[in-house]
Amino acid sequence: MKKIAVLTSGGDAPGMNAAIRAVIRTAIYYNIEPYGIRRGYAGLIEGDFQKMDLGSVAAIIHRGGTILYTARSEEFMEPLGREKAYLSLKEAGIEGLVVIGGDGSLRGAIKLHELGMPVIGIPGTIDNDIYGTDLTIGFDTAVNTAVEAINRIRDTATSHERIFIIEVMGRNSGAIALEAGLAGGAESILIPELPVDYQGMINRIERGIKRGKKHSIIIVAEGVGSALEVGENLKKLAGLDVRTTVLGHVQRGGTPTALDIKIASRMGLQAVELLRAGQSSLMTGISGNKIITTSLIETVENKKTVDLEIGVLAGILAI
Repeated sequence: MKKIAVLTSGGDAPGMNAAIRAVIRTAIYYNIEPYGIRRGYAGLIEGDFQKMDLGSVAAIIHRGGTILYTARSEEFMEPLGREKAYLSLKEAGIEGLVVIGGDGSLRGAIKLHELGMPVIGIPGTIDNDIYGTDLTIGFDTAVNTAVEAINRIRDTATSHERIFIIEVMGRNSGAIALEAGLAGGAESILIPELPVDYQGMINRIERGIKRGKKHSIIIVAEGVGSALEVGENLKKLAGLDVRTTVLGHVQRGGTPTALDIKIASRMGLQAVELLRAGQSSLMTGISGNKIITTSLIETVENKKTVDLEIGVLAGILAI
């Protein structure tokens, strides 16, 4: 293999740059000519390729976002668009592709594999909703960002003796909410995997007030609904005075944690190793601190479940 390329697609996640760096430098180590594709599948269709060298990825390991940019491509959703993308790779002499992204990005990788292009996927999304890996790139950073925000909001909540509802990202997964809620000492954590128990929340808040607690923190995963809706329901049901905060895209930016940098680097190296070995349609992942591989088909056809025991633990500790 003489030429490979790497792209990032979908939502950005802290640690993507570390993965790009690992792919580029591993390729160079093996005397493979590496290329970066700007703006994901849209840039792939347009042939927006950049030849990369060691300097191209210097001083990016600590940066959030993605130096290759990212975009969503409606054209790639159509067979003709995918054919254009494939031909773009062939015309550039690319013999293998690394795709960094979430569920939609990995589905796109499967389509390119079906056309004959060797492709390896790297799970990059803050949602941690990809089957076949304990952690996705960006999840740990997003959780730490959310916990920092929770701790800051608690200072205000305590000072004003208020109930705060904090909405976190995660799409249809409650993974961020569970981890951040536990580490942030939340009284209640609402996730899409479980029905919302308003009476249970109200009882917990009222017990806290009776014993002199000055604040309450409720974490809401965006897949449940908006924090504003939850706040309105609590007002109607129990007359509680609440404030809401939506953390939003602040969770997707910033310097990645050491853990995200480490797993991104390991996955990036493994992706190149798999291409060199003639493998395709696989995703790198991590399980029990070991790098593993899962077929892309298995990855997209299975739903990753959250660890509900974290919610049980958080509930016990918030008594």
